[in-house]
Amino acid sequence: MIDKLTGTLQFHQEALNLRDQRQQVLANNIANADTPNYKARDFDFASELQHAATKGRAQSTELARTSAGHMGSPGSSGPQVDNLQYRIPAQSRLDGNTVDMDIERSRFLDNSVRYQASLTFMNSRIRSLRSAMQPE
Repeated sequence: MIDKLTGTLQFHQEALNLRDQRQQVLANNIANADTPNYKARDFDFASELQHAATKGRAQSTELARTSAGHMGSPGSSGPQVDNLQYRIPAQSRLDGNTVDMDIERSRFLDNSVRYQASLTFMNSRIRSLRSAMQPE
């Protein structure tokens, strides 16, 4: 029973981590909408989640800092998606930028709603488990 619960919560944790990373990628695209030669990027959420669920994701380890002046290790912000892909624009722009604001806003909103739905689902699951464990 505990193994199933742990597996379920780890799966949802990975989904939330991937949603967060996708939100950052989409926000970066939106922020660079006017940057010449910027190429919009994204990743396939479903395939990354499947990869994370079957093989696990490489967790980076944070190096110990013994002084406030020490720099962190590169990539110490947690697991990262390896398959960022460039988006092919529907219409090319003269400045070489491939960001389509309508598409970016739509995907940003969709990802936000799905992130919130995952949080709501996890909260209700945890709440129901807590109520089942409490004695009457």
